[in-house]
Amino acid sequence: MLLALDVGNTNTVLGLFRIDSAASESAKRDGAPLVAHWRVTTHRTQTADEYGVLFVNLFNLHGLSTSQVQHIIISSVVPPVDSTLERVCEQYFGIRPIFVEPGIKTGMPVLVDNPSELGADRLANAVAAYAKYGGPAIVVDFGTATTFDVISARGEYLGGVITPGLSISADALFARAARLGRVDVRRPERVIGTNTVAHLQSGLYYGYIGLVDGILRRMIAEMQLADTASLRIIATGGLAGLILEDSEFLQHHDEMLTLEGLRLLFEKNHPERGATRMPRRIR
Repeated sequence: MLLALDVGNTNTVLGLFRIDSAASESAKRDGAPLVAHWRVTTHRTQTADEYGVLFVNLFNLHGLSTSQVQHIIISSVVPPVDSTLERVCEQYFGIRPIFVEPGIKTGMPVLVDNPSELGADRLANAVAAYAKYGGPAIVVDFGTATTFDVISARGEYLGGVITPGLSISADALFARAARLGRVDVRRPERVIGTNTVAHLQSGLYYGYIGLVDGILRRMIAEMQLADTASLRIIATGGLAGLILEDSEFLQHHDEMLTLEGLRLLFEKNHPERGATRMPRRIR
């Protein structure tokens, strides 16, 4: 099986895929089945042993064993944890992982000024979106930051946008406004609130939808598409489900898009890298 890790600034998402080189062409086209997935907090100071114990326990709780993992691929936007996770893979899984980094095969031209600056998770999103939905497409990933990524009809990565995430926006407001307490960010019953909590929820929720739809509207105009009906706009990330309901433009909610992109990147880069087995520490 393949273990895919998407390491974000707030959360790390793990996905375990069943891969079979002898699978039928239709099975390969539809994608390898996702056996299990987990979302944990990203800790920059956590040791390899602490991460290792956490991962082993997650496997055990689902009746799985780390010995079932044959390959690991990692996308990370948190460099301080990369070496820690590499040790976890080597010590607890006996595997040298593939990192999504400059030089990895993607099959997607990246038409930006400096392709090495593009986040690994955004590259995985773009590859998965084009493979699954075709192009042109826009991926909106609601994480610590909210990112917008544009893919052409020919499968080229054209560029994108980065904005502060909804949680960051809320945290900044609560930190700088002394008389405003923290509230649960959710869809309010009405736009016009009748108390401070409702005012905050409405401003955060509908204000953020305005940000997302405003950027998408300008992106679509700038793309100058002959047929906008062909455009696919995909929402992913932890907060995607919250925003999707009231957005004018978001069409699809694909929670596992980044993990699927990692699986596709693994397929493009296997078996030359990342398949080396090492002595196991945990059995």
